[in-house]
Amino acid sequence: MDLEKLLTDRLAPAFEKVAGLPVDPVVRRSQRADFQSDAALALARRLGRPPRSIAAEVLDRAELGDLCAVAEVSGPGFLNLTVADRALGGLVAALATDPRLGVPVAAEPETVVVDYSGPNVAKEMHVGHLRSTVIGDAAARLLEWLGHRVVRANHLGDWGTPFGMLIEHLADLGEAEAAQELSMGDLDAFYKAARAKFDADEAFRERSRQRVVALQGGDEATLRLWRLLVEQSERYFLAVYELLDVTLTARDFQGESSYNDLLAPVVADLDRAGLLRESDGAACVFPPGFAGRDGEPLPLIVRKSDGGYGYPATDLAAIRHRTGSVGATRLLYVVGLPQRRHFELVYAAAAQAGWLVPPARAEHVGFGSILGSDGRMLRSRSGESVKLVALLEEAVARATWLARERNPDLGEAEAAEVGRAVGIGAIKYADLSSDRHKDYVLDWERMLALDGNTAPYLQYAYSRIRSIFRRAGTAARPDAAISLVEPAERALAIELLGFSGVVAEVARSLDFHQLAAYLYRLAAAFSAFYERCPVLRAGGELRESRLLLCDLTARVLRQGLYLLGIRTPERL
Repeated sequence: MDLEKLLTDRLAPAFEKVAGLPVDPVVRRSQRADFQSDAALALARRLGRPPRSIAAEVLDRAELGDLCAVAEVSGPGFLNLTVADRALGGLVAALATDPRLGVPVAAEPETVVVDYSGPNVAKEMHVGHLRSTVIGDAAARLLEWLGHRVVRANHLGDWGTPFGMLIEHLADLGEAEAAQELSMGDLDAFYKAARAKFDADEAFRERSRQRVVALQGGDEATLRLWRLLVEQSERYFLAVYELLDVTLTARDFQGESSYNDLLAPVVADLDRAGLLRESDGAACVFPPGFAGRDGEPLPLIVRKSDGGYGYPATDLAAIRHRTGSVGATRLLYVVGLPQRRHFELVYAAAAQAGWLVPPARAEHVGFGSILGSDGRMLRSRSGESVKLVALLEEAVARATWLARERNPDLGEAEAAEVGRAVGIGAIKYADLSSDRHKDYVLDWERMLALDGNTAPYLQYAYSRIRSIFRRAGTAARPDAAISLVEPAERALAIELLGFSGVVAEVARSLDFHQLAAYLYRLAAAFSAFYERCPVLRAGGELRESRLLLCDLTARVLRQGLYLLGIRTPERL
């Protein structure tokens, strides 16, 4: 029921007959008509014909009579298309009876691994973890709703050299005291205390190094202390995820340690494939096409000169496991843009090794940074990274105060519920409505505003629709005939029919700002409709038609915001 796709499907065969080859009609929304195609302009030079002549012939060949009230050539060769009210009403009526709002499930469902969040054990989550967690969760929600089998992979940093220091500090404190300290959630204090001892005490440093050897050697006492660190950290992470309202659970933790036994076989496979070369004592893969600033081939170090394994080996082991044992064909890595080159090298090496071959493919879903009002990396007053819990709690507190200020009739519990939905929604939407490839500024006043492209504006639009039905005392009739009398009704109908196309594009690109922009356009179209088209004061069939438009708008807003991980309160 994507109107742009419907028009594209009608125009494409006509363009192909005229041009003698497949042509994308490039149908877009227009201010001169409902939609416009400029494909004739691009064809003019290739065919050696005036673009108006091409456009006129396409119109003669296209089957648009049942769909368009007006189809005409405009300007130098544009095709202007105005959809007939009757056709538009029929399409919207069909949309109203579709539980999926015109969005089909995937024709060929895939197993998709979404690797996101990935905090470090014994460290508190900070604002730098927000984007990976929010973007990754939106990707998981969207692809799952489309019918794909989604495997959430929370790749915890739970292994490596620092754990010798952390385990030794834990042993010094004693398990009971350490468990008490860790259970309070102050992981940063624990980490800093361990680091201070490591930097100041040579004996502690030596014991820490021995702990690393014991940990990697499988010493049971050391492993028990390590598990305590991991378990307490995971409890803290789950508490943050609950506050942030994301879908990650305990089942999704996949620490670096889980790939430990796969590292040696990965290196052995690379060696058998003839891909390993020694460089300064390290075992490396040199994927073709990658060079450093000096022009020399760029190595991917899979085993260090001391025999240890680094991130590349773990990432290669993960790909080998995910495409082999898990059977995934789409691997998404939601990690900051500075890691782009690392993942390009890993993907290239995995392809050389035969672990990442079509139809399997891996995508780096990169993102920029969150900035403060000064345009620099967001920091606390002390200059440290802002703790994620502190950021979320401030958002909820601000939104709760605004909810009470705006609606004093809200009870304490309802105000708290609305405050959480609006505050967390504002944080997520500020992130997802920004082009993920770019940095964005965290601006409390803008993100909590009830106007503009914000979560509260969309949540308010939804709650306003729900208030219409509370006053109406009845639900919309799904079988009501759609009557498009006013221009604002037509504009709303056209926006509603755009949902499926936007969802399809975002599922491909994972550019969630496109979905956010669509929802904002829909809410703005509804606002114009609400102001110009009386709903409850309308009579008979017109009232039923407008109630159905209201209901359909609410459903699309609720579904779209759910895909972004944002709740829709009934009242604001």
